[in-house]
Amino acid sequence: MNSCNLTNIDGSPKPSSEEHGTYSHAQKMRAAMTYMFGRLQGLSNMPWHESDAGGGIMVGNPSISVEVSSFMCSLCRRKVKAGKVANSARATTTDGLLKLYHHNHLPQNWTIRAYQPGEHGSLDCWGGGCARRLLQAAYTLAFICMLHFDEVLKIQAHDLQVMGDQVILHLPFRKTHQSGEIKPFHLWVLPPHEAHICPVRALSAWLRESDIKSGYIFRKISSGDRIAEADAPMSSEQFLELFHNNLLDIGIGPVPYGTHSFQRGGCQYLHIKRCWPLRKICDWSAEFFNLTIVKYLISSNDDPVEPCQHFFNPDRPPAVKCPHCGRCCPCG
Repeated sequence: MNSCNLTNIDGSPKPSSEEHGTYSHAQKMRAAMTYMFGRLQGLSNMPWHESDAGGGIMVGNPSISVEVSSFMCSLCRRKVKAGKVANSARATTTDGLLKLYHHNHLPQNWTIRAYQPGEHGSLDCWGGGCARRLLQAAYTLAFICMLHFDEVLKIQAHDLQVMGDQVILHLPFRKTHQSGEIKPFHLWVLPPHEAHICPVRALSAWLRESDIKSGYIFRKISSGDRIAEADAPMSSEQFLELFHNNLLDIGIGPVPYGTHSFQRGGCQYLHIKRCWPLRKICDWSAEFFNLTIVKYLISSNDDPVEPCQHFFNPDRPPAVKCPHCGRCCPCG
C-alpha cells in the first residue's frame, strides 16, 4: 500500500510529480489481501493476534490487525487533508434537470441530423438528437426510480410493458437485491410542468426515434450520432462522459457529479419536493434497507435547500415553499 501513501517508508515526503495511489485503491488492496489470507491460505477472518500458547506465535488474518486498521485510518485522514478523498456524488436537482431538458430540446440539439465531432469548432457539438434523447430517457428513469446507472443501462426492451397510460418497468436484477422478487415500477405520464422529469415522455421519444424493439435500449452512441448496431449496453464510462458534457452545456461544473447523482437526487426530490414519508420511499424502491436511505438524503456535498442562518429567523425572506411544512400552501 506504500504507493497510496503520501510519504516514503523512511518518513520523507514523496515528490508531487510521483503518481500516488488513491485511498479507494488502498481499500481494494486490503480487501484482496483479506481474501487471499482468509480464503486461499485458510486463515479465516480472525484478527491477527498472538496465540494463547505464547512463544510469540501469531495467528489469524494479517490484514485484519490493529496495525493495518490504524494505517488505513491514518491514510484516510492524510488523504482528506490533502483533498485526495472524493466525496459522495452530488445529487442532481429538478432545477438542473429542467435546464438540461430545455437545452437538449433546442432545435439545433434535438433535430436528428448527421453529426460530426467538432463540427463548426464548437464544444457544444459533442452529441446530436439521438444522444440527447437517450440521455433524457436515462436521466429521468434513474431519477424517478432511484436506480444505479449500471441498472439503467442494462434495461432491455422486454423489461418494459405498456398498459394503457402507464409503463411498467420490470428490472431483472438490483445491485443490492440479490434474492426474492423485485417489485416492478409503475410509471405514469407526469403533468406538463414536470415534463423534464417524466420518464414516460422521455422513453417514448427515445424508442420512437431509435426504433429499438428488442435487446438493450440504451446502446453505445457511435460517431455521426449513430446508434451502435451491436446489441450491447452503453458503458458507464461513455454515459458519464456524455453526462458531464451535458452539464458543461448549461454552465455546471461536472466534477462533483457521478453515476449515483440521479439516485441521490431522486430520493431527495420524493422526500423534500413531494413530501413522501421514508416508508413510502422505501416501498417505491426496495433498494433501501436499514438506514442506508440517510446517505441519499443528507450529504455535505449537496446544495443546501435553505441557508442555515434562516432556519429560526422569523423575518426570513419570502420563499416558494412554506417554511413550516415544506409545501406550497397557505398553512402559515
